[in-house]
Amino acid sequence: MGKGLTLLTVGLTLILTILILSLVISKGLAIFLFNQGGILEFLFGKKWNPGTVSEIGRPIIGALPMITGSFTVTILSAFFCTPIAVGAAVFMTEISPKWGKRILQPVLELLVGIPSVVYGFIGLSIVVPFLRETFSGSGFGIAAGTIVLSIMILPTMTSLSVDALASVPKSLREASYALGATRWQTIYRVLLKTARTGLLTAMIFGMARAFGEALAVQMVIGNSPVMPTSLLEPASTLTSILTMGMGYTVLGQTENNALWSLALVLMFMSFLFIFIIRRLGRRNPSV
Repeated sequence: MGKGLTLLTVGLTLILTILILSLVISKGLAIFLFNQGGILEFLFGKKWNPGTVSEIGRPIIGALPMITGSFTVTILSAFFCTPIAVGAAVFMTEISPKWGKRILQPVLELLVGIPSVVYGFIGLSIVVPFLRETFSGSGFGIAAGTIVLSIMILPTMTSLSVDALASVPKSLREASYALGATRWQTIYRVLLKTARTGLLTAMIFGMARAFGEALAVQMVIGNSPVMPTSLLEPASTLTSILTMGMGYTVLGQTENNALWSLALVLMFMSFLFIFIIRRLGRRNPSV
């Protein structure tokens, strides 16, 4: 009975996955197969207006501004968040007393469960006005999106970093102390190096979540489909343009097909992050 249920679950999962992949791929390629869109123009073009055509009769589908915006907020949020997440994980596993971890662990779990719209509303109410008053401008832009995403992915990256450090065998700690190393030398030279693969996995997982985040980023980034020239000017990401435009287009039309192409890029990037995480996991199965 259990084996049959397992096979049924696996079969249904595979069928559902194949259907989703087929739908996204077919819809994502429609702009190039049926609407005469150019792949190079889509990847490297800087103008996004799929409802109109260029002088040569092709839809204007330059997605480079959104792709750049997505990568910029993802890389910046991971850059700022990783040291804080690793430091918090070291504190919880190596420095904090047991009662401290019993308090911090539920707090992290609570932060992970907060809906993204709440983070977006906090960014809209606090981060955007702060940037506007401090640096002038509208306050919307990559800087606001980076701050909000950093706050969002911090609990996830910290939890995964805690698991990575906790998986390091105690015998390595004891051997380090036996050789006369201090606590900080043990942390830096033994724990962090041993758990490096798990910490990298935490960082990539956080980047994957940041890259695919939609609502919170849409609320604070400004949603302007232009090439970002400053962290304080309105920009856009793949997810923000998707969420704004999908409900206002007609299925099968050029505008709708162009949005499906953005979704195809998102799916490809998700697979890339998953592939990296699995490769890192194979290098260190215990993490």
